[in-house]
Amino acid sequence: MTTLEKAKLWLTDTFDEETQKTVQEWIDTNSDELEDSFYRELEFGTGGMRGIMGVGTNRLNKYTLGQATQGLANYLHQQFPNQEIKVAIAYDVRHNSKEFGKMCADVLTANGIKVLLFKEHRPTPELSFTVRDKKCNAGIVLTASHNPPEYNGYKVYWNDGAQIVPPDDENIIKEVYSVKFSEIKFNGNDDLIEWIGPEQDDVYIDACMENSLYQNVGRDNLNIVFTSIHGTTYATVPDALKKAGFKKVDLVREQMIPSGNFPTVDSPNPEEPAALEMAMDLARITNGDIVLGTDPDGDRLGIAVRNLEGEMQLLNGNQTNTILTYYILDQWKKAGKITGKEFIGSTIVTSDIFYEIAKKFGVDCKVGLTGFKWIGKMIRDFEGKEKFVCGGEESFGFMTGDFVRDKDSCGSILLACEIAAWCKANDTTMFEYMIEIYKDLGMYYEGLVNVVRKGRTGAEEIIQMMKDFRENPPKEIAGSKVAIVKDFQEQTSLNMMTNTKSVMDDIPKSNVLIYYTEDGTKVCVRPSGTEPKIKFYVSVKDQITSKEEFKEKSASLKQKINQVKADLKL
Repeated sequence: MTTLEKAKLWLTDTFDEETQKTVQEWIDTNSDELEDSFYRELEFGTGGMRGIMGVGTNRLNKYTLGQATQGLANYLHQQFPNQEIKVAIAYDVRHNSKEFGKMCADVLTANGIKVLLFKEHRPTPELSFTVRDKKCNAGIVLTASHNPPEYNGYKVYWNDGAQIVPPDDENIIKEVYSVKFSEIKFNGNDDLIEWIGPEQDDVYIDACMENSLYQNVGRDNLNIVFTSIHGTTYATVPDALKKAGFKKVDLVREQMIPSGNFPTVDSPNPEEPAALEMAMDLARITNGDIVLGTDPDGDRLGIAVRNLEGEMQLLNGNQTNTILTYYILDQWKKAGKITGKEFIGSTIVTSDIFYEIAKKFGVDCKVGLTGFKWIGKMIRDFEGKEKFVCGGEESFGFMTGDFVRDKDSCGSILLACEIAAWCKANDTTMFEYMIEIYKDLGMYYEGLVNVVRKGRTGAEEIIQMMKDFRENPPKEIAGSKVAIVKDFQEQTSLNMMTNTKSVMDDIPKSNVLIYYTEDGTKVCVRPSGTEPKIKFYVSVKDQITSKEEFKEKSASLKQKINQVKADLKL
């Protein structure tokens, strides 16, 4: 079916007058919007369905969301026949999120499904927690994470509180695409809605404290600066810090106001130093020890601490997760809780230091594809056999314990603040604690390059780039020969030295390539599942013996990453 034919289907009475009018106008004026809005259907990627809001099959709107929810309803009835089915729904601060949340609730209740709907916007991890806490069959959250204001999204969670994974995700997709827009039931039944209010925050915060706190040292003497960057955690994190006994908490007041426009930042992404600039400025005034910021739906966390020069420095996701994971396992070891049947979770694009941390403390390190849903799947797959301790990925996500089955900034913030307070009480800093870990296990240094290619032509360029890297892998990177090429699409590992291939069937297929060089440099190439970009993750490593050497090696490793970028023409 051509783009024009698809668009003309939206001129029928199934769609509201305003939608029909917009489509007709695009057709009449031969608008470029028509092509981009209808050339494809929105797909579920690593983070669910995410896209620009507007009219069309390639846009997020009442009809594409309604189709997804009707498909989910059909699948739930198949999976849980003759049962009362319950679905929890949360939404973030984005434009239309609240309306989309109620609309999804209407579709579900029109299908006889009970809905637990949050009265106000709440963080994604609280939705994951609530699915488990309220024994729901599924959950939905309306969010586009840290994307620009014109985006929104839709993530589906299963009854274990984790995002859907195979085979459920593929089966739901089939149901979704088999739904005609005319078959969506929009006439909901409010009698089947149970409204969730602030009382659930207390239950969630208590669970965060139980799973994230180990020792009460110096909590009343830590200077904390926190910003929700206009997102949902304004409702949970300040209360959690207060309840945990952290006395000195300064909030970036301008950014504690929820807003889908994110007016004080170019991007509400705590991975970017600019998003935490106001918090950093406040920390300089208040003599802050630690700065914490979260993305709009409150699952992603950015942490800045004072470096060796005493300046606030944003840690990257691997550094943050290294500190948190090492500390937790150290506490578990001291408490005699490690039996050899525990594991931590990571992903293929995350630093390999987590293998070293796991080895040191005598636990397993399980690695999955990109996206926290795969860490959630690990927990489910090994429930009753091995105990999950914590998990993280490089994109500023971490989770303590299995009470939430997604990355969770609230529990991670409590843990980070405990570590910072403990460090301060012992006349050191989190940054110096990180250097001690590097002295113990080796220093890992990472860089990320995002190559953005928008629209249909951009998508085609990204496909071609992956094809080129797959068919013509580099022979040498930054002066070191490529030794191993891992192709997760083909599920093969090629030893370039011996020209022998082995099978990797322990991880599902995915369009990802990883190159390892002889000196341990790692380069991962991966198209984003939710954004129009291809990502290059670079990791280099060395040994250090002192704080002074850390500075020197930081400079040389940074230079090496720049050489990798140059060699790959990035």
